[in-house]
Amino acid sequence: MDISEFEKNSLFNIIFRSPYISNSDDKKNDEKSFFLGIDEAGRGPVLGPMVYSAFFCDEKHLSVLNDLGCADSKQLTEERRSSIFAEYEQHKNYLGFILKVLSPHMISTCMLRRNKYNLNDMSHDAAIELIKLVLDQGVNVKQVFVDTVGDPDKYANKIRSHFPKLKITVSKKADSLYPIVSASSICAKVVRDQIVQSWKIHEFDEEKQSIQYGSGYPSDPQTKRFLIEAIDQIFGFPKFVRFSWSTASTIIENKCVKVTWDDDEDENATTNTTKKRKSEVIETSSTTKTLFSYFAQKNVTKNDTSNRRTSGSHFFRAARLKPAVFPM
Repeated sequence: MDISEFEKNSLFNIIFRSPYISNSDDKKNDEKSFFLGIDEAGRGPVLGPMVYSAFFCDEKHLSVLNDLGCADSKQLTEERRSSIFAEYEQHKNYLGFILKVLSPHMISTCMLRRNKYNLNDMSHDAAIELIKLVLDQGVNVKQVFVDTVGDPDKYANKIRSHFPKLKITVSKKADSLYPIVSASSICAKVVRDQIVQSWKIHEFDEEKQSIQYGSGYPSDPQTKRFLIEAIDQIFGFPKFVRFSWSTASTIIENKCVKVTWDDDEDENATTNTTKKRKSEVIETSSTTKTLFSYFAQKNVTKNDTSNRRTSGSHFFRAARLKPAVFPM
């Protein structure tokens, strides 16, 4: 699958669609009823994105899923998953899928923001968004099957509150019970594997690019070694890492430079007097540095190249930041 749009900017979530083609010559096209299956891949790893998939198929052609060998993606080899995924396009007149890729950076940022947005809520919202996108595409969905996240009954009721006309089934291990969910599971797993395998860690120099990261799961010793080698004392982890995971946050706590943030002014204060925070005051003491001093422009003459840094940090370049230019 073409994932180049995500590769251009892996900081944000993105939607991918299969080339589903509705048969415009069928006068009864609107009367077709579709089954829809939802599953994800990459919920547990500390590395890479989580991919949610909504797979839909015309009820009259559900047997093709068994013919293709759709089963729980975790029970199939990588080669077999890829083979089944490639065959989906041959049946694009009556089946298709929509994927949502949740970037590791967005996952961690949401989990650590002031108003917490946990992984379960992200999963629920991704599923609801995908159902809506499939319906907006004109697919006449009648039944939805979902692999549960959290309590199945509560999850089902949450989906029904958004789509009261649909028949909703949410269950544990749905990917091994319903072929439509199995097919969705294959989509999510194949595309996530493709993204992870092709991910270039731009924050690394050439020497670090060869570091092996293992399975990506926190319990994997090779993944743990990768995290320790990948950490930067100032900038933390590259965007490939879910820095909100406890395995990663512990390494940040132990390996990174400590930063003390000044308290914000009382948000409820009514005074009109504006005070600067301590970090905004230029200290005169040679032993005291402020946060802003790290980014201060140094006066360098044209002939003095000893202090010039032409390369800059890989982390700055990965974030697409360019050096500021000041007129002399």
